[in-house]
Amino acid sequence: MQGLSEPMIRSIVEEVVTRIGQQVRPNIGCPSGQPHFILPTGNSRSFRGYNGLFSDPNDAIAASKIAFEELQHRTIAERGGIVDIIRRIVIDQSVELGTFEMNETKIGRLEHKIDKLAGLGKNAPGTEFLKSDIFSGDHGLTLIEYSPFGVIGAVSPVTHSLPTIANNAINMIASGNTVVVNPHPSGKRVAAEGVRRFNEAIFRNFGIDNLISVIVEPTMQTADVIFKHPDVALIIVTGGPGVAKAAMSQMKRAIVAGPGNPPVVVDETANLDRAAKSIISAGAYDNNLLCLAEKEVFVVDAVFEQMMRAMENAGAIRLNAAEVDAFTNKAITQVGEGNTKHDAPSRDFLGKNAKTLAAGIGKNISEKVELLYGETDESNPFVTVEQMMPFIPFVRVRDVDEAIRLAKIYEHGFRHTAIIHSNNVDTITRMAKTLDTTIFVTNGPSTAGNAGGAAGFSSFSIAGPTGEGITTPLTFTRSRRYAHIGSLNILGKFSK
Repeated sequence: MQGLSEPMIRSIVEEVVTRIGQQVRPNIGCPSGQPHFILPTGNSRSFRGYNGLFSDPNDAIAASKIAFEELQHRTIAERGGIVDIIRRIVIDQSVELGTFEMNETKIGRLEHKIDKLAGLGKNAPGTEFLKSDIFSGDHGLTLIEYSPFGVIGAVSPVTHSLPTIANNAINMIASGNTVVVNPHPSGKRVAAEGVRRFNEAIFRNFGIDNLISVIVEPTMQTADVIFKHPDVALIIVTGGPGVAKAAMSQMKRAIVAGPGNPPVVVDETANLDRAAKSIISAGAYDNNLLCLAEKEVFVVDAVFEQMMRAMENAGAIRLNAAEVDAFTNKAITQVGEGNTKHDAPSRDFLGKNAKTLAAGIGKNISEKVELLYGETDESNPFVTVEQMMPFIPFVRVRDVDEAIRLAKIYEHGFRHTAIIHSNNVDTITRMAKTLDTTIFVTNGPSTAGNAGGAAGFSSFSIAGPTGEGITTPLTFTRSRRYAHIGSLNILGKFSK
């Protein structure tokens, strides 16, 4: 990654410009391994950056616009070939890139970083999702096609930096768009390296560079430039409330994958052993960094103690009341001032292993333990805050009616994800309608709602606030209608 610095990029470009005596756009990745130069056309501008790596968001957008124009001349089959390159890279290089991301961000679990990359290579939707709708009758024919927006501006999170970029790129390129990404600063190096590899391989095989562009030194200011740039037709952000609010305040369409605080309800009809295994497998996945992961559990009093034993039998470690209090005081901090003061997860524990969490209160546990849990009341900050660490609070409730009521309160209206363990169809239906979340899972881990061990496709952008849901290539298209008036009379033509 040392070769990706802005000074070196500048040095290479300036040397090339000096040698050939005119402005050029460099593209690295041709079959010979040597630079391939494309002279600017009349409607383009010169810019510094290649293989999708840019320091200036204006340059990135200019390059992305040219790439979009080039992509419009390619077939859907060629788009499929391009996204297959991204799929192959994230699968074949998942160990290397997953390790890179883990070493840079230092949150989550290595095996899950690898698994996320390999899984999205198999499950992210591509060109097969594209379709046209046709209506015909006595008065003519109407064709509805789904066309690209153009240059898309994106913000990616530190929790899944490269997986989010790769998944979105597959969706967006499949539907004919290009994308400029402002990654989270704590995941910028793996974002740049992944994007470099994607673009290099795409150019080698298809001759187009900068289908995916990334800002190598991202800031709030570079994000603001992307949001406001007139050549950016659409915005997508994956992150917390702050970036979501910023995106939705723009005078253009925004797709927002906002925060979640997924509740779990367990009633007296549930298979408790299955519920425990599900909560551990998804709640501990990547140390609870997933926005759809189980964050708090409401269990009816009739089976509360049995459920707590089931969790222990499944391998989780229970904290007693004193340990829960001690850990809460360390792991949840207060940030902001005055009326803006609120609870937030401590960076010392965010995304760390259960062993590290336990060590924070002087408790020694095995490295093999994936999840801590304990009984709290509903006022505990772990119930109200999206903690993103492998400790889950369990709240004892009178009955399932109270459980659903509290689940709705502490989901905070994000409409992201909710989970229930129950064999009562009426109860399941009532909770689904009451919470009205984008993802609703019954009798399984939350990850099943995003094709984790279940049917369907997966995406790392789950747009709850703006309503698109789990994104697909069609999410990034415009509906365009063609109308033909009168009969085409095709049969009559051939009968004469």
